[in-house]
Amino acid sequence: MCLIVFSWQPDSDTPLVLLANRDEFFERPAEPMHWWHDRPDVLAGRDLRGGGTWMGVNRTGRFAALTNFRDGRAPMAPKDAPSRGLLVSAMLDATSFGDDLSRIERHAHEYAGFNLLAGDLPAGKLFWLGNRADHVGGHACVPHAAPIAHAITPGIHGLSNAVLDTPWRKLISRRDALASALSQNADDATLLQIMRDTAQAPDDALPETGVSREWERSLSATFIASPAYGTRCTTLLRYHRNGRIDMVEVTVTPGQSPNVLSDRRDFSFVADASRT
Repeated sequence: MCLIVFSWQPDSDTPLVLLANRDEFFERPAEPMHWWHDRPDVLAGRDLRGGGTWMGVNRTGRFAALTNFRDGRAPMAPKDAPSRGLLVSAMLDATSFGDDLSRIERHAHEYAGFNLLAGDLPAGKLFWLGNRADHVGGHACVPHAAPIAHAITPGIHGLSNAVLDTPWRKLISRRDALASALSQNADDATLLQIMRDTAQAPDDALPETGVSREWERSLSATFIASPAYGTRCTTLLRYHRNGRIDMVEVTVTPGQSPNVLSDRRDFSFVADASRT
């Protein structure tokens, strides 16, 4: 995932409403969202190269999603570094949420830069964990010696390829659009369309993440449409206090108009914590 905006209101009837775009090279093979055959309690897309996923839920109400941390000036990850998508699939194990999160904290330094959202939704828990320090004084981001998971405070939040709520133009605009849409009880199609904005930020609003200015422009759009790299899918998740989880995924093919929402998959089930 490269842009996630979400409303976390743990005391409301719908504690979590989340929208996400996965941006990736089109040549990287992946399966769309489905119940995994080898782990039938997991609902997620699947990266066929790394074996993990970018976002998913399980039947107990466990949730996880990941974005890469972008800093072209940081040291490269070791060639044998594990796929960051395995962090998401690890959090979808129906074991102990706290133990699984602590294990990722201990091993976070082994991975390339990432941000992880992870939650035990029926328990009212949602956390953010990143393994890169904030950008300070123009220096490259460096791995945390001991990354710590932070509980998400109630409100409307956004996560892209920097730390939580970094005020990039697309994050702010989509976060505000989500807040407005929720205040009007928007339907699924309206919410999904929020993530299909192709407008690029002006040069004076571009972040500096160590990549070329041309690449920064392309990546500044919510919906990225380029021949080799772009938005691969848009996902909507709603978690309701009664335990029902509704998910919608719309898959994108190269060159497809952002206004097309036809390749859509809908899932709905009630989380069952007893399956742990």
